[in-house]
Amino acid sequence: MLSDFLKQHPIVPFVRQSDFAVRKPWSSPERRLLDYLLVYIQEGTCCFHVDHKKYMFNAGQFCLVQLGSLLSLEGLTNTVTPYIHFDLSFNPEREHSFPTRPGQIDLSAYQHLLQPTIRDLYGVEMPVQVEPSKPLKLKETLLQVIEQAEKQDPLIQLKTQHLVTEIILSLLETYYQEPYTTSQSFDWITSYFSHHLSDPISLADMAARANLSISRFSMVFKQRYGISPHQYLMNMRVNHAKELLTHTDLSQESIASYCGFADLHHFSKTFKKRTGLTPGELKKSKIPFIRA
Repeated sequence: MLSDFLKQHPIVPFVRQSDFAVRKPWSSPERRLLDYLLVYIQEGTCCFHVDHKKYMFNAGQFCLVQLGSLLSLEGLTNTVTPYIHFDLSFNPEREHSFPTRPGQIDLSAYQHLLQPTIRDLYGVEMPVQVEPSKPLKLKETLLQVIEQAEKQDPLIQLKTQHLVTEIILSLLETYYQEPYTTSQSFDWITSYFSHHLSDPISLADMAARANLSISRFSMVFKQRYGISPHQYLMNMRVNHAKELLTHTDLSQESIASYCGFADLHHFSKTFKKRTGLTPGELKKSKIPFIRA
């Protein structure tokens, strides 16, 4: 029987408690957790304090609190906050664990029930205010978990645990950062920008070319070049415009187009902001262009 198998071979994740909480303004005093708490703010505004740091949450946002954190919760308005308490790692004494209650701050008597952190398990730093790459999918999965968590059917229990695994994977995919390697070299950047200077280049295009998420690409790029990808690209466009203004008789309209500016107004405004001169003033001044 499947139910007997699950008793002898319990699997994780394990959902300990879940609820589709609909409340008027409310508060829950300080406590520390033994397990994980994932909350979705479906409606309303909440203020959560986690380890003495204040977090404001509005509709559509997610909160993940890990074990051992000092936590207090407050619903500032009428709220709908679906949530689950769950384990990620199997503990043979998990049936004795519980969602802690307000005032339970000293957990020294329950150390044997504490879950490991996500950092301990996967080497990933996970924030409290998580921002999944696919929030609607995460919301739908969380609501499915809550709908099914109390059912005793073994197949539904397996499906519920599978859904929680999907939730964790979606968060890990968002925040996992591969070690920087030479395969992530940005040596192609200058050449790529030069050959596509007149084209619209999006951050998503560059991240995809580097085989990185947008957030990871932006962070690594700034670590290497000291500025954002957008600022780097704009510097290249302005420098190329300087060269064309100084060494050619092209019209400003043509130069704006060749350098990837949306129109002459955008070109003039950006150029003056970065050089202190309008394109016409630079051309009249005949200031020699020196390539960096």
